[in-house]
Amino acid sequence: MSRPALPFIEFIVLVALMFSMIAFAIDSMLPAFPEIARDLDLGDMNRAQLVITTFFLGTGFGQLLSGPLSDSVGRKPVILGGLVLFVAACIGAWYSQSLEMLLVMRFVQGLGVSAPRTVTLALVRDLYSGRVMAQVMSLSMVLFVLVPAVAPLVGQTIMQAWGWRSIFLAFIVFAFVGALWLGLRQPETLAPGHRRPLRRITYVAAMREVAASRIVMTYTAVLACGFGSIFAYLSSAQQIYVGVFGVGDDFPYYFAVIALVSGTSGFLNASLVTRFGMRLLASSAFGLMVVVTVLFIAVAAFGGLSTGALFRVFLVWSAISFFIPGLTFGNLNSLAMEPMGHIAGMAAAIMGALSTLLGFVIAVPIGLAFDGTLMPMLIGMSLCNAAAFALMLSDPKRRQA
Repeated sequence: MSRPALPFIEFIVLVALMFSMIAFAIDSMLPAFPEIARDLDLGDMNRAQLVITTFFLGTGFGQLLSGPLSDSVGRKPVILGGLVLFVAACIGAWYSQSLEMLLVMRFVQGLGVSAPRTVTLALVRDLYSGRVMAQVMSLSMVLFVLVPAVAPLVGQTIMQAWGWRSIFLAFIVFAFVGALWLGLRQPETLAPGHRRPLRRITYVAAMREVAASRIVMTYTAVLACGFGSIFAYLSSAQQIYVGVFGVGDDFPYYFAVIALVSGTSGFLNASLVTRFGMRLLASSAFGLMVVVTVLFIAVAAFGGLSTGALFRVFLVWSAISFFIPGLTFGNLNSLAMEPMGHIAGMAAAIMGALSTLLGFVIAVPIGLAFDGTLMPMLIGMSLCNAAAFALMLSDPKRRQA
């Protein structure tokens, strides 16, 4: 197995940076919903959520191209090319004068930034496998969580100083830093002799191989449920903090605390995964989330709490909701990729695209169902986590990894 030329810690930080570009492009936009709605005359505030979900849609489709292309030409050219497309779409978004044009640009942003997300996963798989790969992913997620922690505050600060469109300039700076670091420091991980021509027959064969693997499809479905749950929260978060609890100005600070607290889950997973295994940790985390969410639904519906007390319970529940991905996503990616090392780029693309697109399909109706209460989001997320837990239990190899 080849080893990275970068020092281990620097490699982890670089991986975290590549993964976090999607999170930054999502979370920094959350405080801008009211400004976008006013500037573009949307009328219904729920329509502003499409700025987030359309971006998810672009990342889903983008992965179908970026992963297979990286198996053909190498990892670095595809990541760098995706960042160029992302920057071009950010410029287009700056000049958008309608919701439709903004959504087109957000879709293209998702297409571009899908390359760092998907191809970096294949890059990690080029170098590591099994529980060591899970450790790399977990430690990367520890650093990754710092970005969504500060992204809403960064977005709000930029918006208040220069307007919501200026947030796209921050995206460009972020992309430039990542491209420069990757281009100068990280060697190509896919040797020319291991590359596969980008042919339709090759792509179809890879899709069939992925589709025929019960392991890969099971964990892809689990990831879709996890993404659907998180996407639903992100879609409704700004409206809940503002409309339900009336703490809109402080939303970025609450979000930062929740993200920082939940970031410790990566450390926990990295220390526990080699002892207890990926399947046990992930399935236990989903089961815990089901129990906690159902209890919160009962408290919200029948507890008779004041708004302030309910908000404090909501913050604790939110921290748990964001703690769970640290115990699941890295493990699930590693489990799904384990039998696909020979087609890592295509497998990462297909798995990532399917899970993201299905997560999009799950999240949109949950977000649009927002009615000024917590219930649509809570019920939707509880169903997502229950489905994920059931799928984890359906894996006959659940005791082996």
